[in-house]
Amino acid sequence: MGISSWLKERIPVSGDQLRELTNEPVPNHLRHWWFCLGGTPAYLFVIQIVTGILLAFYYEPSSRTAYNSVKYITDEAAYGWYFRSVHKWGATLMIAAVILHQMRVFFTGAYRKPRELNWMIGMCLLLLTLIAGFTGYSLVYEQLSYWGTTVGANIGASVPVVGDLSKQMLLGGETYNERTLSRLYIIHAAILPVLTIVLLGLHITLIRLQGVSELKFSSEKEGEPAHFNFFPDHLLTEIKIGLVLMILLSVLATVLPATLGPRADPLSTPEVIKPEWFFYVAFRWLKLFSGTFAVITTGFIVFTMFVWPFIDSFLRRRKGLEEASVWVGILAVLSIVGLTVWEAAVAH
Repeated sequence: MGISSWLKERIPVSGDQLRELTNEPVPNHLRHWWFCLGGTPAYLFVIQIVTGILLAFYYEPSSRTAYNSVKYITDEAAYGWYFRSVHKWGATLMIAAVILHQMRVFFTGAYRKPRELNWMIGMCLLLLTLIAGFTGYSLVYEQLSYWGTTVGANIGASVPVVGDLSKQMLLGGETYNERTLSRLYIIHAAILPVLTIVLLGLHITLIRLQGVSELKFSSEKEGEPAHFNFFPDHLLTEIKIGLVLMILLSVLATVLPATLGPRADPLSTPEVIKPEWFFYVAFRWLKLFSGTFAVITTGFIVFTMFVWPFIDSFLRRRKGLEEASVWVGILAVLSIVGLTVWEAAVAH
């Protein structure tokens, strides 16, 4: 019996069935790379998993050993500096890609019926990505990352009802202690990746069931096919994007490698505590308003983003408000960019 016959007997799926399953036609607008942003964070997530596993061989999640283990990775381990830098820049690009993907979905109305649930799953993935960035930054046990974690936990404590509990769960106590780093490591390296994989599976499943939302452009020629094959056409586009990202990550990791600041000192509070760039908006918002008000309004904004498909549906039924979502989106983007630039530009 040949290998082909042996496999067919145990895996009763023909080549035609497999091609039909994987070769679903996709809309023409996905020929443009800026409409393929959904695959970009997925690719970067794989990079994070691979480089994270390599770093985990040397990282020791304890306040006594974490800093020295990161220093060993950076200065002594073979190619440790490279993989740490790729991991750092991969996280930065992944967060940016998820944000840009959500913006693309918002401005093209791809969250509307029947895709409301998938929009909410996408929002969950965005939050998980931001939390992963926060916890990963905290694991280095630098002076800034230590105090950034402390400040973040104190901000979380301002949340009504569940604030104190969330702070204790994050830190393993009332303050930063010997158990904190191991908790952050478990959250970063185990809980968040598993949740992300589960939600990605649901996200992709819903896309396959509902199909990709279609966009029409005035530049399309009359009689031109509205769809093209996923394999090999769209797959080749994704491979090209992946190759470009690999080159970009390698260049960034080589030209701007991850550095290591001073070791955390719980007895010395730095004059300036500055978060990573993706939290500049929240940090500036907290500076503009009191702690509790800023936290509550931030929660309200996030909740509004989650349920926006239903708000949009309500607005579109009202005369004169059909395009209100576009203007709300423009205002939100300008606010995010403005607050981010403001926080980046002020003296620290």
